[in-house]
Amino acid sequence: MGQKKVAPKSDFSGYATKNGIKCKDGRTIMRDAFAECDGITVPLVWQHLHNEPSNILGHAILENREDGVYTYGVFNDTPNGQNAKIAVEHGDIKALSIYANELVEKSKSVMHGVIREVSLVMAGANAGALIENVSIAHGDGTETDLDDEVIIFTGLALEHADTSPADDSKTTGNDETVQEVFDTLSEKQKTVVYALIAEVSSQSEDDMAQSEDDDPDNTIKHTTGDKNMKQNVFDKTDPETNLESLSHAQFDSIISTAKECGSFRTSFLAHAVDYGIENIDYLFPDAKTLTNSPDMIQRRMEWVTVFMNGTKHTPFSRIKSVHADITAEEARAKGYLKGGLKKDEVITLLKRITTPWTVYKKQKLDRDDIIDITDLDVVAWMKAEMRVMLDEELARACLISDGRGVEDDDKISETNIRPIYKDADLYAHKVRVDADVEADEIIDAIIRARKEYKGSGNPVLFTTADFVNDMLLLKDTLGRRIYGTLAELEAALRVSKIVEVEVMEGVTRQSTDTTPVTLNLLGILVNLNDYTIGADKGGGISMFDDFDIDYNQYKYLLETRCCGALTKPKSALVIEQVATAG
Repeated sequence: MGQKKVAPKSDFSGYATKNGIKCKDGRTIMRDAFAECDGITVPLVWQHLHNEPSNILGHAILENREDGVYTYGVFNDTPNGQNAKIAVEHGDIKALSIYANELVEKSKSVMHGVIREVSLVMAGANAGALIENVSIAHGDGTETDLDDEVIIFTGLALEHADTSPADDSKTTGNDETVQEVFDTLSEKQKTVVYALIAEVSSQSEDDMAQSEDDDPDNTIKHTTGDKNMKQNVFDKTDPETNLESLSHAQFDSIISTAKECGSFRTSFLAHAVDYGIENIDYLFPDAKTLTNSPDMIQRRMEWVTVFMNGTKHTPFSRIKSVHADITAEEARAKGYLKGGLKKDEVITLLKRITTPWTVYKKQKLDRDDIIDITDLDVVAWMKAEMRVMLDEELARACLISDGRGVEDDDKISETNIRPIYKDADLYAHKVRVDADVEADEIIDAIIRARKEYKGSGNPVLFTTADFVNDMLLLKDTLGRRIYGTLAELEAALRVSKIVEVEVMEGVTRQSTDTTPVTLNLLGILVNLNDYTIGADKGGGISMFDDFDIDYNQYKYLLETRCCGALTKPKSALVIEQVATAG
């Protein structure tokens, strides 16, 4: 057994921290966590204040023990040091706290650290230890060297220098009387005590009586014109018992209001003025966007990519189509009878010329707005929107037309960019079904009309989501789906792909019959390789921008000058249904 250490001469002693104490955040100080601090001397500080030399009250000698770190405190001769010494001797200050860093933590257990100073504090955070880290440590069981600094409160009582160190786990009281302690003060210190007593005594008797009458339970209250609280600062009552709380009647009132307004949060805020913080919503954090740029509310655009990538593109913007009609009876080869006259063949030539048209998208932004918007690149975001909308408008004009009236100045000419839906019967064969037929009969009509299709390869069906759903919902007599997948439906219709086009919904036209009827568009079968989009050099999609000095604005123009048309006869089928009456 080793020789027992001799306690150094000190003004007081006590445990700076003890082992095996679980903190509120789940961490535990392990044995010998501060073993390397044994015997070292660290500053003795007031309330961990490091900003003034006057806050250093003396020094503390550390002693590592089996159950924690014991400290011996020595006050210096400064006025603050001597005042603190008196407060400790008088029993006014009984708690210690340590400041440590270079922590090593494993599975919520503090394994190692270095104590940098010991502080006198008014009271410990609780009866055990409390570690307040600056950052979050690992919780997966791995060891981590932390640069974070911590403050550990033990709440353990101090021992005065005249206390016997025989039993480290207990402390004894001071038998000195108030007069004996007061006699030890210097004249300057006694003057300070007189001033403190005079300040306390200067409170009016009316205010004191008011406090006693209105506060029989010794709770804290303010008096008129006095911002100080009438409370004993050395009151040892557990502060948690004096926290503000809601009574049962107040809580019932909040619940009743919540039932009326339908929101507990709204009800709580309505009663906040009575029970807590007025305008508490000022403390709520600001709302944050989930994305850096605004989400666009737009139509489904997948079909645009399919259409624009599938069409044929040429480097010239004037397309001339010449066709020789050899389907007439006169174009057939003929038999020859000896001695007879051989007849000449007459071939009918057909020609169509399509010239370009300009399609554009224009925007402008104030320079001030561009500078002030810092969360995103608003110019890049706006240019992306312009390109998306220009592509959709081009694809729409080529497939079904832009839908504007002929008198509209923004109309895209249908003789320059020819819509498949409205093209001549020579290029787009029309398939008409009656108003009262079901989806299965429409499928039959499409399959029968396939013989009229003279386009390249296997076509694509552009249609609406409603028509696709009607076909997929078809059932046999036993209630089973006829087409289990979209691929099965595509095979039945003899198309390579079915593409849903949102802008086709609700598209109608008037027939050219003697008695015109309204025809609803159901779908268009076409091989996009038979549709040509042409643009000269410089006529492709181009972006232009300019700055207007007079109005301090940036202006942006995205435009193209092109033409578009079917170039092969009978290369499309347009499926339409007669609209029902009413």
